[in-house]
Amino acid sequence: MFMMAIKYGTDLVEYGTGLVRRLRDEEDGLALTEYLILLGLLTAAVIGAVLLFGKNLGTQWGTWANWLTGLDAPAGTAGSQ
Repeated sequence: MFMMAIKYGTDLVEYGTGLVRRLRDEEDGLALTEYLILLGLLTAAVIGAVLLFGKNLGTQWGTWANWLTGLDAPAGTAGSQ
């Protein structure tokens, strides 16, 4: 039973080193990694902008909504009178 555990551990190490080697040598893996890093940076930038300007954006959206509500509908549409 001990020998099975050693063999399993050796197979696991060989699998891990083979996986690392394949990921290192494969160019598609590098491109995917670059895109994931870029996606993470863009997501962080959007979250940062919303946190930084969130209150002002909410106020501005409310102002625009009130302005749009006050506009008359174009003639000949369902909302016109």
